[in-house]
Amino acid sequence: MSTDPAPAPSAPGDRPAPRRAPAGAAVLRQDVTEAIRAAVFEELAAVGFARMSIEGIARRAGVGKTAVYRRWKSKLALVLDLITAVAAEGMPVPDTGSLHGDVRAVLEVAAHALRHPLASQVVPDLLVEAARHPEIADTVRAVLLDGRRGVAARIVRAAVERGELPADADPDRVLDLVLGPLYWRLVVVRTSAPAGYLDDLARSAVAALTA
Repeated sequence: MSTDPAPAPSAPGDRPAPRRAPAGAAVLRQDVTEAIRAAVFEELAAVGFARMSIEGIARRAGVGKTAVYRRWKSKLALVLDLITAVAAEGMPVPDTGSLHGDVRAVLEVAAHALRHPLASQVVPDLLVEAARHPEIADTVRAVLLDGRRGVAARIVRAAVERGELPADADPDRVLDLVLGPLYWRLVVVRTSAPAGYLDDLARSAVAALTA
């Protein structure tokens, strides 16, 4: 927002002077913003949040530090903005027509995301930092829990309407049974999923939910 004083009223018959952009105004190029965001992911994966620096991010993005500071005041603000952007993308809500199909679709999307080398390194590091920074904890919770809880609630609602689940089915239990084992294997234990693992996990989760 400009802080320049308002121009004095023009005399009758005077033509208005052409408007000029405020001094110091900067147009933030989207391609530069996206390059910085990509660099943050890479820097987090390479050195972790504690050792990450604005200098390292700028160097990796091929920009000056000023370009970073024009957009974010600190590395914490940058990471929080990045997590928020990821949360806004959300997880698509499947609509396969069956509880098993919906669970299997969620597993496919989650497994694809968790197999990504950056995600497998960044998520554990952010969980550690969340214990030290309440701001990170709140935002990580929005990414890892709140959005997934909304997806689970819609899956449960559809399954209840089809008569596959009782009316009091708990969406949080769906998350525990569906995503808990997958997260444990891919992120905590860091072992690959064998062929057919997602199919077996989907069948097991649905059996437990409908028991």
